[in-house]
Amino acid sequence: VKIYAAEPEQADDAARSFKAGHIIADDAPVTVADGLKVPLKELTWHFVSNHVTDILTASEQEIIDAMYLIWARMKIVMEPSSAVPLATILKNKDVFAGKRVGVIITGGNVDLNKLPWNV
Repeated sequence: VKIYAAEPEQADDAARSFKAGHIIADDAPVTVADGLKVPLKELTWHFVSNHVTDILTASEQEIIDAMYLIWARMKIVMEPSSAVPLATILKNKDVFAGKRVGVIITGGNVDLNKLPWNV
């Protein structure tokens, strides 16, 4: 089993940390995926550095597009942070082609009056 993590490009401290081999902390990143703005901490870093194969990132528009796709096709209310995994899968199809893929998706904490595709 390979474990891939996903982050917004605008809040990619874990991806940069993974490549550097040590924690690189971000301070107040700006992203539509506000649930992923929290900086990487030691406990999480332990699991990332020991069990994650790679960390993929998605742009703000890719996150919004994935969120919209989930809403439209699956009829699931999902916040932007939870759409990041699908956004990275769609962006990196070659990594996942021909493989069985499981995606953990959670979170419907979204203000219906501020949907990102209505901005």
